[in-house]
Amino acid sequence: MNLLRRSLLVAPLALACAIATAQSESGYPNKPIKIVVPFAPGGTTDLLARIMAQRMTTAWGQPVVVENRPGVGGTIGANMVAKAPADGYTLLLGTAHHTIAQAVYKNVPYNFGRDFAPVSVMAMVPNVVVVNMAVPAKTIQEFISLAKSRPGELNYGTAGAGTAHHLIGELFQLQAGVRLVHVPYKGSGPAVTDLIGGQVQVMFDTVTSALPQVKAGKTRALAVTTAKRSSALPDIPTLAETVLPGFDVGTWFGLVAPAGTPAPVVQKIYGEIDRTVKDPDVRRQLLEIGAEPIGSTPAQMGAQIQAELDSYKALATKINLVVE
Repeated sequence: MNLLRRSLLVAPLALACAIATAQSESGYPNKPIKIVVPFAPGGTTDLLARIMAQRMTTAWGQPVVVENRPGVGGTIGANMVAKAPADGYTLLLGTAHHTIAQAVYKNVPYNFGRDFAPVSVMAMVPNVVVVNMAVPAKTIQEFISLAKSRPGELNYGTAGAGTAHHLIGELFQLQAGVRLVHVPYKGSGPAVTDLIGGQVQVMFDTVTSALPQVKAGKTRALAVTTAKRSSALPDIPTLAETVLPGFDVGTWFGLVAPAGTPAPVVQKIYGEIDRTVKDPDVRRQLLEIGAEPIGSTPAQMGAQIQAELDSYKALATKINLVVE
């Protein structure tokens, strides 16, 4: 077959494929969509996924279902989505835990910065320094003074090694010049129980998780870890405005798709997220649980992910943290 004849045969086929792809993208979605939540039901990740699923179903007339795939710091569900077709029909409700996992886990079966297409950060949940009520410190300044006077004697609980609680705690120690003892638990719930009971003295918990105990007077909030105060705890100062200028770390939640998902599909999903987080009822619902609505663009989310991958990798290297 000569080159001209081959070209004449291939060109119509390429054109047909391009037309089919364009039609598929413009008709998105034309079948059910799945949002994978890589954690157990009931948490902030699950709640946000279900809010988006309901909104997408109503807006697009296609079922959007939430599937919980918990395990190994959120990496099992993430790996499932990384290997899914890049067509916008399988999405991941990702969190800051995924940028941390990439930095500290020894064997992650995907690359979070390379194998996913960022869509939008839906919300940011600040973390908060909370202490057992028997701890004499009433302010973050007093707590740092106490920790410096008792190096290696105060315990801090986390939801497990390599979680946001853990990394924020390590960063706090580095910048504050204190030495705490890390006590990892299998989830935030057991850690909070022991914080209330006094087995650990401090946590760097999410506002969402810490809020009920703080309001009930079972724990004491000292400082918020993000640059801005939490609207759920407006009277609690930030670390940045009190003792650690520039300290700005929180836990984000957002949608990502498999890498290679067509840009028009990503943009359509982003548009629905943007409309959702601007809805007054949704904003009220998020703020009530301590989540700050965001709605960042795909480009903004991509930049944030890369910055976190770099910073957490540097921190993990500095403290020699590797999770098997």
